[in-house]
Amino acid sequence: MRNTVVLMFTLIIFVACKDSSKEVAIEDVLETTAGTKEGQNGEWIVLFDGTSLDQWRGYLSDEIYPEWNIKDGALAFTPGENHSRNIITKERFTNFILSLEWKISEGGNSGIFWGVHEDPSITEPYLTGPEIQILDNEGHPDAQFEGGTHKAGSLFDMIACPGELVKPKGAWNLCVLEINHKANLGKVFLNGTEAFTFPLHGLSWQQLVAHSKFKDWKEFARYKTGHIGLQDHGNQVWFRNIKIKKLN
Repeated sequence: MRNTVVLMFTLIIFVACKDSSKEVAIEDVLETTAGTKEGQNGEWIVLFDGTSLDQWRGYLSDEIYPEWNIKDGALAFTPGENHSRNIITKERFTNFILSLEWKISEGGNSGIFWGVHEDPSITEPYLTGPEIQILDNEGHPDAQFEGGTHKAGSLFDMIACPGELVKPKGAWNLCVLEINHKANLGKVFLNGTEAFTFPLHGLSWQQLVAHSKFKDWKEFARYKTGHIGLQDHGNQVWFRNIKIKKLN
């Protein structure tokens, strides 16, 4: 009887550890896999915790656009009559790890930018900032673009994200983006799995741009230091648990 109790207790511990493996794996991505500990500078900076929009403002605006609100602890965008209601972080970043969760509406489209340079002559964040695509892969025609580079999780129009890593519309996706100019390395993790890596400058990066729609855009990806941006593409989209860690 005593041996049976011990065996059952051991099995309970094993199952409990097994059930928590997903959470541990995600933390491993955030703390170790995405960037070396030696390169990390300080703690996570909370950009959105479900209670405040103080870290954000509208692109080309001193205020947050009214289409962006907090709903059920998420940063929610609801399109209105006005367009180009993109938002950016008040602070600019160079080398970093960005972690956030996103959820897209049916047939929806949005994006995450970095390296955004703000200038009145530049009307949209995508004219300077590369984009990690947010998309309803089942319901938006962009998912059919040749090569898959317009699908969710992709480095838009340049590198495709494996579709099996993406959760469908209405479900939360965890995206971790590492940008390290010193190492000339970008990484994208989706839902705990490394999706792809990419260079940030040099011949390989130039070739990626040359084979994309951005090849003749003079300001595109020009700025190593810039704002993080979230896109108004005319569809509902939600974000939560947004945080960033600077890299040395």
